[in-house]
Amino acid sequence: MGQTSLLMFPIYGLGALLGPIGGLIDQWVSPGQRLMTRPSDLAIRHGFLYMVLIFMAEYIAGTLLRSTGMCPWDYTGRSTNIDGIIRLDFAPLWFFTGLLFEQITKKRGG
Repeated sequence: MGQTSLLMFPIYGLGALLGPIGGLIDQWVSPGQRLMTRPSDLAIRHGFLYMVLIFMAEYIAGTLLRSTGMCPWDYTGRSTNIDGIIRLDFAPLWFFTGLLFEQITKKRGG
């Protein structure tokens, strides 16, 4: 049975920061080169970055929530879990979810 909590709104709201973080990383990795980078290369770079950031946010939030007895998820017993807080088999999901958040929060127009 699934469970959730109102505390998930701010946690998922952090997804709005993924696009700006991706832009900052692009400026750091290849300053002034964004227009010359192939879209597929950007998608792979951003997808992996967002996947790692989502795993980190999930782990930190899960650890804090568990310490107060309010963590609505527990992956204990799953073969790919880490401390029952994150599941590594969710990596493809978080890769594409990060790219989706980037598209949703992308500025429209010029």
